[in-house]
Amino acid sequence: MELYHDEEWGTPTHDDVRLFEIISLEIAQAGLSWLTILNKRVGYREAFNNFDFHQIVNYDYAKIESLLTNVKIVRNRLKILATINNAARALEVRDKFGSLDAYFWRFAPLVQRNAYGYLAESAAMSKQLRSEGWKFIGPTICNSFMQAAGLINDHDEGCFRRFSD
Repeated sequence: MELYHDEEWGTPTHDDVRLFEIISLEIAQAGLSWLTILNKRVGYREAFNNFDFHQIVNYDYAKIESLLTNVKIVRNRLKILATINNAARALEVRDKFGSLDAYFWRFAPLVQRNAYGYLAESAAMSKQLRSEGWKFIGPTICNSFMQAAGLINDHDEGCFRRFSD
């Protein structure tokens, strides 16, 4: 966890496939510990074609059934189906906005605050994504995604990764 924090969590991310991975893993984490998902991340990358949403969108019944028996991931049908659905939504976003990067970073606050509480931004992102057909994407998942992908900086005061205003 310390290595993940020190090298990844909160790092501004602009790669579309990496953004799709982060949001998909945040969905997988819902109701579980992040350590569980982090320990299964390699399995997720193997199972979901390194989160290449161009490939995931084409998953068929046989692939879904194989995912449901894959012990290297959390075998939750709703979360698996959400990832496949969201791959199709990611393609739509890319077609409309040019990239997931351009789309997601619209929700980043203009000013980073020195306190927790980006609930308005997270709620706005969740509402917009749900209106566009994304699944399993509530405000808490969006907030965790925004933290992990660096759209908001929620490192504790005094943390070497915390920005200075």
